[in-house]
Amino acid sequence: MLVQLAGPVLADGPKDNLPDSVRRIPPEGVAIGASERVELEAKVAELGAEIGRVRQALAKKPDLLQLLPDVEVLHKAVDWPLRYNEFYKPQELNAARDLLKEGFERAAALKAGTAPWLNQTGLVVRGYRSDLDGSVQPFGLVVPKGAVNGAQVRLDFWCHGRGETLTELAFLDQRRKTVGQIAPEGALVVHLYGRYCCANKFAGEVDLFEALAKVRRDYRIDPNRLFIRGFSMGGAAAWHFAVHYPSLWAGAAPGAGFSETPEFLKVFQDEKLEPAWYERRLWHWYDATDYAANLGNFPTVAYSGETDRQKQAADIMETALAAEGMALTHLIGPGTAHAYHPDSAREIARRLDSVAVRGRDPVPKTVRFTTWTLRYPECFWVRLEGLGRHWERARVEGVLEPWGVRLSASNVTALSLNFDSGLSPFDGKLPVKAVVDGEEVLLGKPGSDRSFHARLERRNGRWSAVDGRAVEASGVLAKRPGLQGPLDDAFLSRFVMVGPSRAPLNAAVGNWVTREFAHARDHWRLQFRGEAPVRDEVSDADLADANLILWGDPQSNPWIAKVLEKLPFKWGPDGLEFGGQRYDTAQHVPVLVFPNPLNPRRYVVLNSGFTYREYDYLNNARQVPKLPDYAVLDVRQPANSRLPGGVVRAGFFGENWEFLEGDGQ
Repeated sequence: MLVQLAGPVLADGPKDNLPDSVRRIPPEGVAIGASERVELEAKVAELGAEIGRVRQALAKKPDLLQLLPDVEVLHKAVDWPLRYNEFYKPQELNAARDLLKEGFERAAALKAGTAPWLNQTGLVVRGYRSDLDGSVQPFGLVVPKGAVNGAQVRLDFWCHGRGETLTELAFLDQRRKTVGQIAPEGALVVHLYGRYCCANKFAGEVDLFEALAKVRRDYRIDPNRLFIRGFSMGGAAAWHFAVHYPSLWAGAAPGAGFSETPEFLKVFQDEKLEPAWYERRLWHWYDATDYAANLGNFPTVAYSGETDRQKQAADIMETALAAEGMALTHLIGPGTAHAYHPDSAREIARRLDSVAVRGRDPVPKTVRFTTWTLRYPECFWVRLEGLGRHWERARVEGVLEPWGVRLSASNVTALSLNFDSGLSPFDGKLPVKAVVDGEEVLLGKPGSDRSFHARLERRNGRWSAVDGRAVEASGVLAKRPGLQGPLDDAFLSRFVMVGPSRAPLNAAVGNWVTREFAHARDHWRLQFRGEAPVRDEVSDADLADANLILWGDPQSNPWIAKVLEKLPFKWGPDGLEFGGQRYDTAQHVPVLVFPNPLNPRRYVVLNSGFTYREYDYLNNARQVPKLPDYAVLDVRQPANSRLPGGVVRAGFFGENWEFLEGDGQ
C-alpha cells in the first residue's frame, strides 16, 4: 500500500496556464445555509469579544499574554471563511464548531491563569503573531511524551503539499485529527502552514523561523537534531530550506516537488519561457540547484516515485551535486507515481534516525558554502558581509586550524567569523589568525568567555581585519545581509504601507496607484493570509523597525516627499529623471527598493507589493520575483495577471546602491 499524499493536488495543464483567463486562487467557496451562518457569526463575535477581555486581563502577565495567539488562531480560522467565502466542504461547518469550542476553552483557561495545552502530548494546534505583518498564523504539532519538562528532543519540520483550498480552518482541522505522513519516535513534529500555498517562499519562508521561535519557548528542543522534510510542494520547500540554511540541519529529506524554475516548467507545462534578463537572474534566489554545494554540510535523503514526473527535481539536483564532486542519496519508489512507497518511507526513517543519533556538529572543522545573495549569508561560523556583485555566485571554503582559520573566497568582499561562548575552538592563549586566499591576517584573541568574533574586508586587492562596529556606524551605503534587495525582499521583514493622502501629480498615474495599492493589500491577504499593515501616520516605532512601503508620488504622499531628496532620482511636476534618463510623469511611475533615508537600516519601497501575480499563483515554480531593485512602468499599458503595467526599464543597483551602466545587466 502506498503512503497517500497529505492533501489534494490540482492539475496545472495548458488550460490552466492562460494568462488572460486565470482561475482565482484561493477559489470562491460554497454557499452555507443562512442558519449556519447566523450561528457561526454569533459564536465568532462572542469569541472575539472574549479574546479582548482576556487580553485586558493579561495585560500585566506577559508570559500568559504571549499565548493568546493560540486562541486567536482558532477565531481567525472560522472568521475568515465567513468573511471571505472560504468554506469549501459541508463538513467544514462541524470543524468550525469544534475550533470555536476549543477557542472558548483556551480563553477560559488563560483567564484563569493556566494553559493546559502546553502540557498536552499528541496532536496540538498552536498559533503565533507574526512580526512581519501582525497577523496570527497557525502551526500544528505532534508532541512526544518526553517533550514536556523532559530532556531535549529532536524536531522534524514537515512542509505540506499544494492545496488551493487549504485555509486555516482546513489546516487546523487536519492537524487536530491526523498525525500526518511522518511520526519519528520521540521526536516533536512541527507541521508548518507556510502562509498557505506558496511553497514556503517569501512570507512562507519566514513562517518556519517564527514557528520555531514559538516552539523553542515552550518545549525543550535539541538545536543539533533539527530535520527539514516535505513532499510534493512540501518537497520543494524542503529543498529550499536545506540549501539556503545549511547551518540549521542535522539532515534533510525532500520528496518530489521541484528544485528550480526553468527546467521544471519546461517539463511540466511545455511553456515557452520568455523571461526578461532580470527575471532569469532572479531565479538565483530560489533555485536550489545553484546552492547544491551547501548540501555537503549535512546528510540529505531525497525521494522520488519511479514513474513520478516530479522525479525531475531530484534528478536535476543529482546533476548539480555531481558538478560539485558530490553524490546525492536518492531513494526511488519502484513502480510508484506521486506518493511514498512504503519500503522507501521506512528506509528514509531509518536513515534519518541514524543521523539523529549523532546529530549536527555545531562547529564543524570544515565549511563549504555558496550563495548568490546576502539574503542567505551564513554557514556555521562563516558569514558573508559583502559581495563583489549580487546574483553572481559567491563561494567560501574554510578549515579550522590550531592557530585559526584557513579560507578561500570568491566574489566576496567582506566576511565575519563568529564563535559564540562555549563553541569557540580557540584556547584563548594565543592570538587567532586567518589565512585568506594565501594572505595572513592577525585577528586578535578570544574573549574571556572564549567567544570569538572578527570581521575581514578585501580592500585594494588585500584582506585586512576591521572593526565591525565602526563599519556599521560609518553610514556608508552598502548592500549587506537583510538590506540587499530586490523589491520582494522588503516583505520578508516587518513592513507598513502608507497610501496617498492628497491629489496626485497626474490623474492617470494617480488612478494606477489607487488600483495597485488595493491590489497589493488584497493579494497579501489572499496569498499570505494576513492583513497588510496600513498607516495614515508613521510612528517612531515604525521608522525604527519597519520597511516603509510608500504609494503615490511626491505630491500625493508626504512621506515620499520626505525621502525623495536622498533617493537616487528626481521626481516632480516637470518630469521624472531616473538613472540619467527623463520620463513623462503623465504616463510613467517609478518603483524601487532602497535603504530608507530616514533609517538606512530598513528599506523604503515605492509603489510595489510583492511582484509576482495571479498567473504565477497557478504553479509554485513560477512564484519568483518578477522585478529587480527598480523599474519604470508605463501606466498606459494596463495591469494584467503577470505584470502591473508596461516595464519601460528595470535593473539592479550596485553594491553601494548606485546606478550601474546598462542597469546592471
